[in-house]
Amino acid sequence: MTDQEKSDDGRYIVIKGQKWRASDPAIPDRLRAELVKELMAARRLVKTRGDDVRFRVHDAKVALGERGQPWWEPTDTGRRERAAATIRSLLRHRDGSTICPSDAARVVGGQAWRSIMPLVREVASEMCQKGQIRITQKGESVGIDVRGPVRLGAGEQLKS
Repeated sequence: MTDQEKSDDGRYIVIKGQKWRASDPAIPDRLRAELVKELMAARRLVKTRGDDVRFRVHDAKVALGERGQPWWEPTDTGRRERAAATIRSLLRHRDGSTICPSDAARVVGGQAWRSIMPLVREVASEMCQKGQIRITQKGESVGIDVRGPVRLGAGEQLKS
């Protein structure tokens, strides 16, 4: 991929004279690559299945920081929306595998990801209550308030 022209503040890229919001530069490379792959897969699905799968493109773009509240002006609401979109996007990309809540925190919080963990766990708990995800520890379903490491997996209500 070629270097794209960026605005002076780095918040936008310029393509054919049009400004577009840039991805959050604080996202770790490994997670950025997964989210970009999910975005590309979602765009291909829109071409074959139509608008009924466009929500996947939206989730990936919100997770990358290209939509939703600006990543350079984080708010609690914006972080919550981005954490939920990141969890959904990573679970879709990993297709059956689980994710660590810290993956979502690293996307949303960058180097300050540890301070975002309580918010991510709260968002995960809400998503679990809606049936979008399941929370497990050692393969068993648990609540988010359990002590120790947990994994997040796709629930029955997570749209594919």
